[in-house]
Amino acid sequence: MLDQSHSRYRQTYADWKADPAAFWGAAAKDIDWVVPPAAVFDPAHGVYGRWFTGGVCNTCYNAVDRHVSAGRGGQAALIYDSPVTGTKRTLTYADLLAEVRVLGAVLRDLGVEKGDRVVIYMPMVPEAVVAMLACARIGAVHSVVFGGFAAKELAARIDDARPKAVLAASCGLEPGRIVAYKPLLDLAISMAEHKPDACLVLQRPELAADLVDGRDHDWAERRAAGAAKGYGVDCALVGATDPLYVLYTSGTTGKPKGVMRDTGGHLVALRWSMENLYGIKPGEVFWCASDIGWVVGHSYIVYAPLLMGCTSVMYEGKPVGTPDAGAFWRVIEEHKVVALFTAPTALRAIKKEDPEGTLLAGRDLSSFRTLFLAGERADPDTIHWAEDRLKVPVVDHWWQTETGWAIAANPVGLGALPIKPGSPTVPMPGYDVQVVDEAGKPVPAGTMGSIVIKLPLPPACLPTLWQQDQRFREAYLDTFPGYYNTSDAGFIDADGYIFVMGRTDDIINVAGHRLSTGGMEEVLASHPDVAECAVIGVKDALKGEVPCGFVVLKAGERRAPDVIEKELVALVRERIGPVAAFKLAFTVNRLPKTRSGKILRGTMKKIADAESWTAPATIDDPVALEEIAAVLKARGLGG
Repeated sequence: MLDQSHSRYRQTYADWKADPAAFWGAAAKDIDWVVPPAAVFDPAHGVYGRWFTGGVCNTCYNAVDRHVSAGRGGQAALIYDSPVTGTKRTLTYADLLAEVRVLGAVLRDLGVEKGDRVVIYMPMVPEAVVAMLACARIGAVHSVVFGGFAAKELAARIDDARPKAVLAASCGLEPGRIVAYKPLLDLAISMAEHKPDACLVLQRPELAADLVDGRDHDWAERRAAGAAKGYGVDCALVGATDPLYVLYTSGTTGKPKGVMRDTGGHLVALRWSMENLYGIKPGEVFWCASDIGWVVGHSYIVYAPLLMGCTSVMYEGKPVGTPDAGAFWRVIEEHKVVALFTAPTALRAIKKEDPEGTLLAGRDLSSFRTLFLAGERADPDTIHWAEDRLKVPVVDHWWQTETGWAIAANPVGLGALPIKPGSPTVPMPGYDVQVVDEAGKPVPAGTMGSIVIKLPLPPACLPTLWQQDQRFREAYLDTFPGYYNTSDAGFIDADGYIFVMGRTDDIINVAGHRLSTGGMEEVLASHPDVAECAVIGVKDALKGEVPCGFVVLKAGERRAPDVIEKELVALVRERIGPVAAFKLAFTVNRLPKTRSGKILRGTMKKIADAESWTAPATIDDPVALEEIAAVLKARGLGG
């Protein structure tokens, strides 16, 4: 057994388990409430219960106003560092308060009221953070859509959220190219059944957008006019169980799944995590190298650092190519970052370009204490590479869009536990994590099974899906009654360390982005030459997994298979977006199936990943798997 005596984790976790209401009630004292909660937890409210019922608060007040009121308005709240534009900008807490007050008033002028939804379709610019906080300030529900999504995906989210307004930028920037956002937004609105009343457009100097008369408004003009007239709004009174935001899980088919985050629990859990998990103090500089379109960006670029009174770095760039693989080290040195939170994919990209870490030479990283990884499984080789060169602990942790913060982690703030590469360490307070078999029975330590969390979920986790309670039950709760199904598989060892080994459904993880293979299959199947198809996730040294599509073409005369394969790659890029990283499309004579007609995706994946495999007893024709192996081998994949 490992020595864990120097950490307060075991006692803290035991305190939570002994009395969850007392534990979270104490944590809630770090939040400013207009009306304290009547109950810490009400099991009779909502699908599985709700946290801090009866409480009244405001997220923007807790993230901004209270720090200014406490005399810390001159402290940096947000550092914007954009190597793709060559600009940097710092907003103090006082600056941020002024901007949020004005934008909140502009939103009110556009007809946005408490409870209305606002879609935010923006790149990594400070105005995006201001937009999120302004929505929270007036009690509107924001839904951020990552700028990499195609018009069809944006339209589906507009139809589900039914926003009163959309806040967008004219463009996003990638190394060497400009991505026009406004044409995608216009196309999405034309495709959507729901039409927002107004669009507020931030015109970036790199590419101006055409505005639609009567609907579109220039962000800078409306902001300047509001500021000149002294416009500003105070914080709305928001119930703890009222929604703060809706964030759609990526790659869904049909009606999107909108993860709903409520206000009070989100405040309490994220504030607790900054101090106890990440070990960050007010005034320190925290950098989450993600995007606000993902849950990581919501929680740890925007909300948690500001709730804690930290300085948050907002980086518009890449780990490599802006300008080189030393970009991260430059940001840490320049802004005196104490902790970086990024995806293992970013480290693998840096490692590929600079394997010896030569670009670290001469950098003063004396402020840097901890590197946190999440998004996909952190392979031990990458962890060891980073530890050897950075000389700081590299801490993996595991969570989901649905949970909003870590399910399992190494709690640096409570005293770090020994690291086991390949494990995100132990469950955080609030999470009773278990591994069960197909019947829902607990399995022995070290045994693979489905990873589940005993209900209730802790504060900040989704209480339901946006206006889809029944779908929430079916998707997450019905498989294992009394438990939340993470859809991840893994095991817990004798020390209580969790090992997450992979997904149990058709969701693949591409560079930290959860994408549905079913969604890609739907796109492939729409091609007029495709009879049937299957998409699997294939191991990739850089991205963790990449999608690989197999298609059976319709009989009869047609164009060459390689021409169709290129069309299929382009089709997925158009319908789902570049985020899918879809580049592998193979034509095959048939797909391997069971006698009942089920496609053997799991076995196909083992072949592609060069793992040992055997033909299942239920297979219709074992030769079909050999044919798949031959196709993969011809393309340099598999064993």
